[in-house]
Amino acid sequence: MAVNSLRHILVDGLRRLQFAVLPPHCLLCGQTGGIGRDLCAACAADILRNRVCCPRCALPLDAPAPLCGECLQSEPPFASACVPFVYANPLDHLETRFKFGRNLAAGRVLSELWIDAARENPPSLPQALVPVPLHPERLRERGYNQALELARPIAMAFGIALRHDILVRERSTAAQSHLDADARHRNLRGAFAIAPNVSLPAHIALFDDVMTTGTTLRECAGTLVRAGAERVDVWAVARAPKRYFSA
Repeated sequence: MAVNSLRHILVDGLRRLQFAVLPPHCLLCGQTGGIGRDLCAACAADILRNRVCCPRCALPLDAPAPLCGECLQSEPPFASACVPFVYANPLDHLETRFKFGRNLAAGRVLSELWIDAARENPPSLPQALVPVPLHPERLRERGYNQALELARPIAMAFGIALRHDILVRERSTAAQSHLDADARHRNLRGAFAIAPNVSLPAHIALFDDVMTTGTTLRECAGTLVRAGAERVDVWAVARAPKRYFSA
């Protein structure tokens, strides 16, 4: 039996044992959770799926289009984006609790939602899943890299190598959440680099928790492509609609 399959069986068994002792409860409304998940069916149904979006960067659109205006104006260095949810209420509450409240249960639910969505509409599987890195200073402040923790169960579920040794963040930058789109580009220019003495897989998927303007993932993808990666895709849990970052 493959190592990943055995690990998945063991993890699933531990989860079943956990919920047998402590029944799941919904992290959003506090009611009884769904089968084996800390999210009830009603709250899960309220999470907005990113079904009408740019085929290249997953930007939510009002109507289907070959590409969004952003991609027509500036072609991204990544080939495709798999971002199954819109960053909106109530998913944003799970993200905030996980990212800033250190609620690992919320992170587990986010990963499980991504896995379910990807099984419905499978993306092209890469040779390696590379989480967007944090600068060491930010990592010490937060205590964990949210992209890495979300990527762990996803890599396990699909049997993909998790490579957090490829990409490094060389320069500490201001928090992107407080900047407009132009400032985000200036803020991240030259912030990422390839770790020394690593070999790049031909096909890589970058992973982040939320894709807002896409600046971070563009910078990371460009770094990988310039270093010789043949194809880079981007995966994230949720994509912010343009109104979220253009206000």
